[in-house]
Amino acid sequence: MSATDRSLELTRAAAQAAADKLATSITAIDVSEQLAITDTFVIASAESERQVNAIVDTVEEALLPLGAKPQRREGRASGRWVLIDFGDIVLQAFHEEDREFYDLERLWQDCPVIELELDEPADA
Repeated sequence: MSATDRSLELTRAAAQAAADKLATSITAIDVSEQLAITDTFVIASAESERQVNAIVDTVEEALLPLGAKPQRREGRASGRWVLIDFGDIVLQAFHEEDREFYDLERLWQDCPVIELELDEPADA
């Protein structure tokens, strides 16, 4: 079973919102066949803790009109690795150094990568 259409819609909206806040190395992974608790991971990097938190805020605002509310948040205080669980998708926003260290793409390399066609940032 692969990610649902709803999950893919939320994944693409979250990725675009992260891109609008100048997140880098945005990746989406379909983990639905490996995990029963979520369909996709959206992973994004930022240069600073402040930018990580801005990405998180923007993604939450973008998904709210789509009916997706955060069920859990972790790491907000440090701003180094913030995880937001929306149920269907999980956003993981990293400081660049922490993303390199944890290398989630390597851990989930057996899962399909979701094609993202992101627009230029709205703020650009």
